[in-house]
Amino acid sequence: MFVFVNRHLIPKKFTGMVLWPFIILKYSALKEDEVFLNHERIHLRQQIELLILPFYIWYGTEYLVRLLQYRKRKEAYRNISFEREAYQNEKDLDYLKKRSFWKFLLYIQ
Repeated sequence: MFVFVNRHLIPKKFTGMVLWPFIILKYSALKEDEVFLNHERIHLRQQIELLILPFYIWYGTEYLVRLLQYRKRKEAYRNISFEREAYQNEKDLDYLKKRSFWKFLLYIQ
């Protein structure tokens, strides 16, 4: 895992993203935010489990399905199974130590 800051790579309205094996942050202060980094580390684990490329295909497809379902970008984004898992568990800094394989499947609604 490599963490670096580059505000030009991050879309507007976002503060960070994961492109395996990188965590890209918009602001250097986020390097100190353990909850935020934990959220992004959860995404790294999800990407590894799905062998990276299938993760991005699934993520994009699920986003489009959620967009049709909710008709609002933010709500669609927050209801992607990968995001639901990450947001629900980001404050548990030990989550990745006890997380089972493909746990994101429990967050599909």
